[in-house]
Amino acid sequence: MAQEFTGITQACEAFIRSIQEGRYYDAHEDLEYIWYVRRFEDNDEVRLWKGFINAAVSFELLKRGRPKPSETAWKTYLKYSPFLETLVTPHKEHYVRITQILERQRGELCPSF
Repeated sequence: MAQEFTGITQACEAFIRSIQEGRYYDAHEDLEYIWYVRRFEDNDEVRLWKGFINAAVSFELLKRGRPKPSETAWKTYLKYSPFLETLVTPHKEHYVRITQILERQRGELCPSF
């Protein structure tokens, strides 16, 4: 079950656990708590969170048998994922791990892509 987090590290760790356990809706919620209050900031880290959230939404939509909307959400993840390359943050290690997990999960859920 998704919980409310105040720290970025805590939210990222919860997001990773939720994705790995196939609880994609919860994963979305895990990051939504930190993203929502900062969603209007002109900040690449916040944009990256939005991408991660959309990846979780994509997986949840696949789980519910909705491949077309899932593809739209995945494209949003892909739009924001390049921000990781130039991002300077103490949380980068978490973000790299999240990206690796999301890419692996996508390959498992959509082996033809």
